[in-house]
Parts: sequence; C-alpha cells; structure tokens
Amino acid sequence: MEQRELEAMGAICVLAALADGDKSGVERERIRAVLEGLGGEASKPLATACRRVLLQQTTLEDEVQALEGEPMRRLAFEMAVAVCDADGAHDAAEAAFLERLRALVGMPQADAALFVREADALASTSLAPPPLPTLVAAGAARAGAAGAAVAGAAIADAPPPLPVPGTSARDAEIDSTVLKYAILAAGLELLPQTMATMAIVPLQMKMVHGVGKSCGVSLDRGSIKEMLGVVGVGAASQVVESLARELVGGLAKKFLGKKAAKVAGVATGAAMTFATTWALGMVAKQYYAGGRKLSSIDLRALFSRELERAKSLYPAHQGAVERSARETDLSSLLSVVRGG
Repeated sequence: MEQRELEAMGAICVLAALADGDKSGVERERIRAVLEGLGGEASKPLATACRRVLLQQTTLEDEVQALEGEPMRRLAFEMAVAVCDADGAHDAAEAAFLERLRALVGMPQADAALFVREADALASTSLAPPPLPTLVAAGAARAGAAGAAVAGAAIADAPPPLPVPGTSARDAEIDSTVLKYAILAAGLELLPQTMATMAIVPLQMKMVHGVGKSCGVSLDRGSIKEMLGVVGVGAASQVVESLARELVGGLAKKFLGKKAAKVAGVATGAAMTFATTWALGMVAKQYYAGGRKLSSIDLRALFSRELERAKSLYPAHQGAVERSARETDLSSLLSVVRGG
C-alpha cells in the first residue's frame, strides 16, 4: 500500500464520518485531532487526508481511484460502514453515501448488503448487557466444550483493580465489571476484522448501561451517547481512531513491512481502548451514583484523570488483553452482543 492509498483510506473514513451532514464542529475537531495526534511518520498521510476532506479539496471519486486492487477497495467499504454505523444504524444520507461508495469500489451488491445487515444489527443491539460470564464464554468459544471450565480465563483471572479504602461492595463489583469490559474491548482492538472494531462502542454502551442500572438509573441510548460526547469520546471519532490505528499498525505490517508496523505500534490501540473503556466506566459510576450532579467541566476533568490512571493500569493487564484476543471467537462473541 503506497502513501497515496493510505491517504485515500483515511479520506474515505473521514468522508463517511461526515456523510450524514449532521456532525457538529466539535465532532469534526475530534476527528481531526485524532488523525493528527496518532504520531509517527506512518500516520502523516492520514492527517493529510483529513485536512483535504475538511477543506473540501477532494471527492469520494478521487479517493477511490487511488485504491488499487479488490481487497483494498472492499476494506474501504467495510471501514466506511463501520464509521457510518458508529452511533447507531446508518440513516438515509449515510445509506446513499455507502451505495455510492459500493458502486465506485465495484463491490457486489449481495456482499455489501450482507455486511451492512450484520453491521446494522450490531449497531442497533439492545443496550441491556448480557451476563459477563456469557460474554466471556463466547469470547473463548475456541476452547470447545472440554475447555468450558477455563473459558475466558484471561478475563476471569485478570488482576483486580487497585483497591480503594472504604469502597462499598457495589462499587467494588462495578470496578470488577468495568475492568473485564476494558480487557474484552481492548482484545477486540487487536483483531484484524473490521467487525471487531465495530463491536467496541456497543460493548462500551452496554457497560455504561449496566453501571447505571447498578446505581439505580435507567438509561436510554440517547443519554449514554450524550455522556460520551460530553467527556469527549464521540462514537464516530472513536471508530475513526481505531480504524486509523489499524491502517498504520496492523495493515502497515501487512502492506508496508515490519518497520512501519513497529513505528505505528498496533498495541497502542489496545492500550487506548482499555483506558477509554475503563475511564468511561469510572465516570459513569461516579456520575450516576452521585445523582448526575457533575457539570460538563467536572465530567471531562474526571474522565481525563481516570484515563491517565487506566494508562498506568494497562501494563498489569496487557497479558490478559492479549490472551483475550487469542481466545476470542468473533462470530460467537458478536452473536452474544447482538442478542444481549
């Protein structure tokens, strides 16, 4: 994959993020900051692509023409679907964008329709989280029936978070649950499939819903997305970041060689997803347990503190994250997530 192709993939992701015509200036700024803040030489083409899109200096047709070969064009379509479905099943404007892209990349209608149906089902999943043991068992389905007793050991046996004096039994249980979600989400970040990336935000929303329920608060999708937006974790920008790290990390290893992959540091994506998921859980616990009295400024400050704390916790749980990724059977896990 040449630099121009990498730029094109990034530009298509940004165009997909803006396809609904309803992205706020805040979300646009988040996406720009995400792509410009990845770091390393390998990520510079993505920042260039983002500026080109935001300045309206390119078109979808121009970017697709830069992609050579069916695999890259198919991947571009899958990534665009992931971005369009980041905050729920895509709307009419996004559907028109995706059909236009499908035609440009030459993807058969049947193949595209199947992927879109699967993506929409995941994006529209119930907020109610399935029991974590069920998620863990699905994640370790490759162990088979004989390995059921140890299925999900990477998550179940993860070191507990640092104890806080005076923590109630409820808070301790929430902390344990949030940690397990953080490990599971971070493990998905290490998988190469686009659908794995798409599962991260629904898992986070299920986690927040569960935390709210533990605190006696019933949440809907809108209130959860609002909280994510307030703390600065927009769904679209988070998916764009995950896909961008794949491009300059895992995909760079495949197409650009080991040196580029090392510069990109694919493990950084897992660490950030772990930290983001943990921080969201901690913010949700304090916010909903405290009667939702924290201001937007307080919520952002709390999220920043917990994000930094989670980054320091990640090395202790990195092995569990990597084991989770190795054990995860994506099809089984997605089935459980959709049915939750």
